[in-house]
Amino acid sequence: MLALSRLRGPSTALLRRANATLQPSTPAPDIPPPPPAKAKPSPAPAAQEITSDASDSKTQGRRRRRTPIPPKRPGISLAKPREWNRPIGRGVIPAYDLALEVILRDSKYLTHEADALRSEVNALEDKVVELGGWGSERAKEVEAEMEKKREKLKIVEVQSQVNFPDVRWKVDNAMADMTNPVHRHLVEQKWRNDGDLDLLMERLHQMHVIPDVLPDLRPTIDVHVVAHTTIKERLASKKVHTTVEPGTFLLPDQALKKLGYLYLLNNSNQSDVPDEENQSFRTYLHWLKPNIPLSATTQRRIHLDGHTPYIPPHPQQGTSYHRYVLLLLPQPPLGDMTYPLNAEARAEPGVPTSKTLDIPPVEPVERADFDVRAFVQRWGLDTVPGGGAHMWREEWNQRVSKIYRNVLKEPEPRYGRPPKEDPYLEYKQKKRYI
Repeated sequence: MLALSRLRGPSTALLRRANATLQPSTPAPDIPPPPPAKAKPSPAPAAQEITSDASDSKTQGRRRRRTPIPPKRPGISLAKPREWNRPIGRGVIPAYDLALEVILRDSKYLTHEADALRSEVNALEDKVVELGGWGSERAKEVEAEMEKKREKLKIVEVQSQVNFPDVRWKVDNAMADMTNPVHRHLVEQKWRNDGDLDLLMERLHQMHVIPDVLPDLRPTIDVHVVAHTTIKERLASKKVHTTVEPGTFLLPDQALKKLGYLYLLNNSNQSDVPDEENQSFRTYLHWLKPNIPLSATTQRRIHLDGHTPYIPPHPQQGTSYHRYVLLLLPQPPLGDMTYPLNAEARAEPGVPTSKTLDIPPVEPVERADFDVRAFVQRWGLDTVPGGGAHMWREEWNQRVSKIYRNVLKEPEPRYGRPPKEDPYLEYKQKKRYI
């Protein structure tokens, strides 16, 4: 009979684990045992959570480190204004303190000069009344002298505050007060010198808006166009509207309603409607609104309907991109050939200083071949001394078909390239093997 038994090794009481081998242990010295650990008080049974074995077996996973969110600078606007603070304290840079003192001293000198000019203008106004009033023959020389005084007074008033750091800081942070002539001057200089006007004129000449629509145009008003954002832009920026840069492409969905929700427009036309009879292109009028009361201090929304209704852009299928131009044209002034500073000083709030033009609404038949040059010449709208303009481009998509069906209620035209002439067509029609 075979039997298997477990062999018992040497007694573990005589062995001790060393660094690498097992060596017989020597009698250990008498060392007092460590004090017993203090038992932690167990929580009350009611506060203990009863969990199942399945929940104990689950792991919480790797904890991700949360990146701190940087603090966001609060918005600055006229609704939430903020005051300018010195970038450095007094005495840190003596040259900076000296520069502020020079600016303040120069401002006081110019303010005294402006007060003296203002007194001279008031004296000339009284003299005009003594000579028969405004527009009389005897008072023309005094009015001309007063106009020069007002021009100098306007320059001195701007120079007296234009170098203050707090004034420039407010204009740069969208806190400009358009009733202040110094703020208006800085806003205009920013538009002219920072590239916005250069970009507009570049696109107007590059896209041949000048001279296709007008022979010449020198804008003096910054016209901003606001359009609806696309779905992709709305998801990325969370914004419903976006400012349109001159010359960019828009989708027909973005211009279903009038563009320019924040700013005012006078004339909207399209310059690339196909002309089948003349094998060329013509201009289509989309919107017209005359007699718009507008000034530098206008802040309220103005009713822009009631004349020639707005028709959304509808580039035809088969054509290239279409150019859409917005024009804000000044109407002729009352009595004078220009807008002098004397008339501006005599103007009352809410009373227009230009002529009211009795322009009839444009019929739908006349929209298709609208001559902008003839319209400007007929009503005396001079585009050289001022006004504003903007332009964008569009191409056909499926949304245009709905505009033809729902808005225009006419069949949609389709265009294409003319068939190429085949020089061998006559020989192809003849029988070659007879």
